Amino acid sequence: MHSFLIGEGDAGQRLDHFLMTRLPEFSRARLQSWVEEGRVQVNGESRKASWKLRSGETVEVEPAELKPLRAFAEDIPLEILYEDESLLAINKPAGLVVHAGAGNESGTLVNALLHHFESLSTLGGELRPGIVHRLDKGTSGVMLVARTDAAHRNLSAQFAGRKVKKVYLALVMGHVKRDAGRIDTAISRDPVNRTKMTARLEEGREAHTEYYVLERLPHHTLLRVLIGTGRTHQIRVHLSQLGHPVAGDPLYGAPAAPENRPWLHAWRITFTSPATGEEVTIEAPVPAELEAWKQRLL
Repeated sequence: MHSFLIGEGDAGQRLDHFLMTRLPEFSRARLQSWVEEGRVQVNGESRKASWKLRSGETVEVEPAELKPLRAFAEDIPLEILYEDESLLAINKPAGLVVHAGAGNESGTLVNALLHHFESLSTLGGELRPGIVHRLDKGTSGVMLVARTDAAHRNLSAQFAGRKVKKVYLALVMGHVKRDAGRIDTAISRDPVNRTKMTARLEEGREAHTEYYVLERLPHHTLLRVLIGTGRTHQIRVHLSQLGHPVAGDPLYGAPAAPENRPWLHAWRITFTSPATGEEVTIEAPVPAELEAWKQRLL
């Protein structure tokens, strides 16, 4: 058990930020899970991670038994779209989680990568070797993986500098009136449903999404979507805010679909290879189940 008395210097801090400062030996994910499980008490009561601490309050933390946080190799098929000495481009199928987390200790992309490749970047830690960016579990398409630490740093700098061009295909509900548009609303965690993100709060991280109409169906619209930032659920949140949620995405307002996934595909990515210095563009073909789904709607 860890116990802390909140002084004037700590008053006003969010509970999760305070815990990360006082318990640096534990990961942010572990601390957040303990908050959600009620293992963190403020004056004897469970509070949300966003709780603002007050002087004189007592914070008590009862750690759960720690499981080893290390990914292991599993024989899971992978489709490689491109590779050179610095990186890989993977065609991630829908339903495949990128790396281990709460409830996902195996069967992830990382488990597959460790089986197929001897060496990956170590900068993401033992749970996320090679992982430079992510796709949602339900999103298919092209994703980059760093083979070396130098490549990881290079690619991270390209993402941070918005030099990587990411193009998605999204089938959305309803008729999008404008042939093209841009959404610049900030995105933050939904304070009520922590599994969701929202663009309805004033605070949040800046996010930029452009869309272009490719095809108009009787009750849906196929869009080409470019994102200038890579926020969690960004496309899904922004298109839902527009009034046109991605088909098959009940979390953001669309009816559930038999395919049990959103109609969202990371179609194309353009970047500079850390190995050659040349511009590379990789495309992931649209999965057959998405093509068949769209055909049924014509």
